[in-house]
Amino acid sequence: MPLDAEPDTADGELPGELPSVLRAELIAFRRDLHMHPELGNREFRTTAAVKARLEKAGLTPRTLSTGTGLFCDIGRDTARETAGRVAGQHGTAARGVLALRADLDALPIPDTKTVPYRSTVPRMAHACGHDVHTTVVLGAGLVLARLAEQGLLPRPVRLIFQPAEEVLPGGALDAIECGALDGVGRILAVHCDPKVEVGRLGLKHGPITSACDRLEVSLDGPGGHTARPHFTTDLVTAAARVATDVPAVLARRVDARSGMSVTWGRMETGHAPNVIPQHAELSGTVRCLDLHAWRDAPDLVHAAIDEIATLHGAKSEINYVRGVPPVVNDPEVTELLRSAMTARRGADSVEDTEQSLGGEDFSWYLEHVPGAMARLGVRPVGDNTRRDLHSGDFDVDEGAIRAGVELFTAAALLDARSV
Repeated sequence: MPLDAEPDTADGELPGELPSVLRAELIAFRRDLHMHPELGNREFRTTAAVKARLEKAGLTPRTLSTGTGLFCDIGRDTARETAGRVAGQHGTAARGVLALRADLDALPIPDTKTVPYRSTVPRMAHACGHDVHTTVVLGAGLVLARLAEQGLLPRPVRLIFQPAEEVLPGGALDAIECGALDGVGRILAVHCDPKVEVGRLGLKHGPITSACDRLEVSLDGPGGHTARPHFTTDLVTAAARVATDVPAVLARRVDARSGMSVTWGRMETGHAPNVIPQHAELSGTVRCLDLHAWRDAPDLVHAAIDEIATLHGAKSEINYVRGVPPVVNDPEVTELLRSAMTARRGADSVEDTEQSLGGEDFSWYLEHVPGAMARLGVRPVGDNTRRDLHSGDFDVDEGAIRAGVELFTAAALLDARSV
């Protein structure tokens, strides 16, 4: 479906508003993705759909060598013109390509909504808004491509559609390995937030998400009869102590301001009421608000578990799976997003947001280049129902697509003016 003409803009105003015809197309595109969710590293249909629409617009997307995910340049040959100019230069905001990032994957949970675009795949749903993220970056790319054709895009932009955000340690690492950041100087992303009203944006300087790691613990010891626990290693008690005491021990060994938290999601041991088992398992997550504390977390957690297990005579085996560091927003790039949203919807459309304990692999990009993630409002106006991400009834007000596209197009144009 072709873009309709860009609306006229007065002197000093930004072009790149979302035309009504494209707006309708993008809503249909998002609903199609929502009906056909795919898990991390299996986003073949989603990748093909994005690639086909970009090619229809005359662009040349490149699929990642991993088989899913892609990136696409709009404007000049950015890889040749800017590669190597920004390596290690976080402070050079005026250099390098601006990248817009989206994630493609869904979650392994059932869609419980009653809507025409409900998931058609059993036990799988876009319950985190990645279908919206993908549609927003696609829509921004199509608008920017039209501006480039008209000579209204001063500097090139790269679209990054990565796989497997929900799979630790994150598909961002695959995208980076495949060259998605080559020549990039700044990177932007949004994440749906059901607490923020549609048409509004939540911003925060510095850390906006948490580090998130996965923790798996096995405990072993000689079991026996519950009548004679003194002849055994009471593994049920040992497991219970690990579950309750490890978080307490860490609370006294880590600066409280770091927000380090161990939370267990599974604990399993035993089969009979009169038998002390020989094996127990616990699994959970380690979250941390502070980047420096996160780097020390594996050693601290290992030591605390070993100490408590040994105290109760149990042998411990620990599988600590590194996840993602916190997303730490660059102040200057965050202000670019503020300026872009203000230009489109006024200063009142921007609100402060808190740091979340959720993890996001967008953080891996920020290990290489400065960038920022914003909270994209998706809550319908006047709807006070409490909803959350990763829930089967999660849905969005699709007006968020227009807001996100216009945010990114304005950011691209303002970033170009800052050179």
